[in-house]
Amino acid sequence: MKVRRLFKWLEDRILAVLLLFLLAPLMAAIALAIRLESPGPVLFQQKRFGYGGREFLLYKFRTLQHAPETPDTPQVTRGDPRVTRIGRFLRRTSLDELPQLFNVVMGSMSLIGPRPHAIPHGRRFAPVIQDYPARHRIKPGITGWAQIHGYRGETATVEAMRKRIEFDLYYIENWSPILDITILLRSVALCFHDKHAY
Repeated sequence: MKVRRLFKWLEDRILAVLLLFLLAPLMAAIALAIRLESPGPVLFQQKRFGYGGREFLLYKFRTLQHAPETPDTPQVTRGDPRVTRIGRFLRRTSLDELPQLFNVVMGSMSLIGPRPHAIPHGRRFAPVIQDYPARHRIKPGITGWAQIHGYRGETATVEAMRKRIEFDLYYIENWSPILDITILLRSVALCFHDKHAY
């Protein structure tokens, strides 16, 4: 188990630093485009549940019109009028997730793992899905086994979340370096034609 954790730690740190270096020009261009299109910060920050159920601050490129977030702020839905033009492109290609590479470098996230849920969603689903807390046995990821199988974005029902949890737990129980590489490559392949990204 210690060897597995060490490998995962090395995988995250080395790949995240390398990706940040390679993608720095693209991330700078995205930041500039966001600033030019609409007022507000370049980055969206939100508390999420992470390893051990502890809260952490997740970073994404801002894709919505800037407005104060409240506990009642709804999930983004298909055709949501709050999404900006550049935001629509970023969400469709998952480029809005790139700042989470900083989360990986800082140790609050992994490249691959269960996607971290917003606090209100976690509090909604944890009491009604028995295995929900088990997804916090590892660090959350930028992408994961559930996401490459179509379980990403809006989760309007308990059943939809239950299916996502099943995939999260499969990943936790069957983790291997090969599985991580498979998920990473399939996630890249989905960037420009994922019907669940909006």
